[in-house]
Amino acid sequence: MISRRMVLAGVLAGVAGPGLAELMDSSPRPVARGGRVSAPGATAAQGPVDAEALIASARLGGAVAYVLMDARSGSVLEAREPELAMPPASVAKTLTSLYALEKLGPAYRFVTRVLATGPVSGGVVQGDLVLAGGGDPTLQTDQLGDLVATLAASGLKGVTGRFLYWEGALPTLRGITGDQPEQVGYNAAISGLCLNFNRVYFEWKREGDDWRVAIDARGERFLPQVDMVRVAVARRDAPLFTYAPGPVEEWTVASGALGKGGSRWLPVRDPGAYVAGVFGTLARAQGIRLNRGERTAALPAGTELARVKSKPLTEVLRDMLKFSTNLTAECVGLTASGLPKLEASGQAMSDWVGATFGVRFGLFDHSGLGGRSRVTAAGMARVLQQAEAAGRGLKPILRDVGLRDDAGKPIKGQPVKVLAKSGTLNFVSGLAGHVVPPAPGRELVFAIFSGDPERRDAVPVALREEPEGGRAWTGRARRLQGQLINRWAGAYA
Repeated sequence: MISRRMVLAGVLAGVAGPGLAELMDSSPRPVARGGRVSAPGATAAQGPVDAEALIASARLGGAVAYVLMDARSGSVLEAREPELAMPPASVAKTLTSLYALEKLGPAYRFVTRVLATGPVSGGVVQGDLVLAGGGDPTLQTDQLGDLVATLAASGLKGVTGRFLYWEGALPTLRGITGDQPEQVGYNAAISGLCLNFNRVYFEWKREGDDWRVAIDARGERFLPQVDMVRVAVARRDAPLFTYAPGPVEEWTVASGALGKGGSRWLPVRDPGAYVAGVFGTLARAQGIRLNRGERTAALPAGTELARVKSKPLTEVLRDMLKFSTNLTAECVGLTASGLPKLEASGQAMSDWVGATFGVRFGLFDHSGLGGRSRVTAAGMARVLQQAEAAGRGLKPILRDVGLRDDAGKPIKGQPVKVLAKSGTLNFVSGLAGHVVPPAPGRELVFAIFSGDPERRDAVPVALREEPEGGRAWTGRARRLQGQLINRWAGAYA
């Protein structure tokens, strides 16, 4: 089975990637990351309770900024470096959620369609068949297989013309940011056609002195092979991966890292061709004759034969916040802005935040994966407080990250909820949300950002999947977050 941390068996097992996002389990859907706060329980906390003493004890270096507000009045109860510009990491996804809910509406659905440019006669399209993407970041192989099954059930057998695919609903980008290792799946390519968060399943098994490898786009019910990605095992210890783009994306992986067997999800950098290839394989398996897909720059006019819709936007966003899926954030944000460049789209979201909430942020993407974006603790707390006062729908879709004791163990049966979004990059950690005590306690809004951007930037790109000291630093930052929340809950809530 695939590692929870998407790492090679025996060598990278347990690695926490810099984005700590879109971590894949045995299904193509992401699994929840380990981003829970580490808070003391309802009993008295052990050790120092003064905020400055807690920060000193965390030994993070860099800067720590936070703001605590009364949720009803917006009055600031405690603050440290409230206006210091800090990287938001995945906390930025809260802003993307608010932006998308405003621009698209909570009922919005992404739609992937199959069109025919001519009539269907005797089960054959008299013209071209077109797979038209709608920017759905959540499309999975099983849904694509069911879409093909609908076509087959209607009697479709083939086409006289071409099989075309259109991905122009969103810009095509080979990744969210250029400062991540090539092999990390959380730095996904972006396209109007997406599948399995734009990753393929790579599996290997030792056979004598060699390895057997397989590449597929597996779902729960469908297992289509993929021929546009190849992985060769190279007899070396380093580098771990090499990658060469092209019509066939060529990877090599170091034999010294493989052990006896294992698997992980690898990114694809041409998602449109990937989706079209899997669609064609599924179609031929169900008796529909199609040639290899051809990319089309313009969406042809045609009659819709079948479609698959995403969940409503509210549910898409709830999953995005829970699993911190970077691709979902970027597709949602780009759809909301309608702009062709990611940086311009991030800036448009910044402008919207300023106009709506009266705070100035510098945002360059919608996921927080890039290291250039900056927010402030005061501004983030103000956004959360005003958004809830206006009923904008963010708080109900935030995950209850729970409370943990000083040893990091969950506190069972405690009545306080911490509805929040965490965010992690290398040597950057954030948490922002609501502390909701049982009535008649006072609800709180908070934002905490810790970061050492200079230390992060000093890590070579090739080592950013698991930098030395990164996991320990993140653990201390999360423990500090939990200690602060516990202190505030006891003092104010």
